Amino acid sequence: MTRSLGTADFTAPIEDRWFSDYVAGVQYEYGHLDVREEEILRFAEQFDPQPIHTDPDFALHGPFGGLIGSGWHSAGLAMRLLADHYLSKVASLASPGVDELRWKVPLRPGDRVRLRATVLEARPSRSKPDRGMVVTQVELLNQDDGAPISFRAMNLLAVRPDRRSPSGSA
Repeated sequence: MTRSLGTADFTAPIEDRWFSDYVAGVQYEYGHLDVREEEILRFAEQFDPQPIHTDPDFALHGPFGGLIGSGWHSAGLAMRLLADHYLSKVASLASPGVDELRWKVPLRPGDRVRLRATVLEARPSRSKPDRGMVVTQVELLNQDDGAPISFRAMNLLAVRPDRRSPSGSA
């Protein structure tokens, strides 16, 4: 089970987190996930069957001096931590995409990774007042603070529903 790694965490639980709970400039860290060789091999066999990800002997003599996880495996680990801790379970509407996707260091067997999510921007929609856009710098960091993956995520989040009656009275 992963957990918050610092004193900074949302005041609202993930089951009651809305657009207004995402504040620009705030940084959160969650973790840890331990990366096992068997997981690297299993993921790569199914989704990225290149020898540097599937063949430890080949990888030993390759450019990284050993087996490495697929970058898409890193993306999956980051997404797991985002879904478990950061993205609202009630207000997350969609993501129009990510920018600046980078694989800076290899994901290796034995790595212990954590998520760092920094809210870069939270702006209300001009055309749809029931939602807003949150831009987050996402980094999956290993035990040496290297980033097997980093990207800027864009997420549309619903505004907390008005709890007043339809007539507008409380």
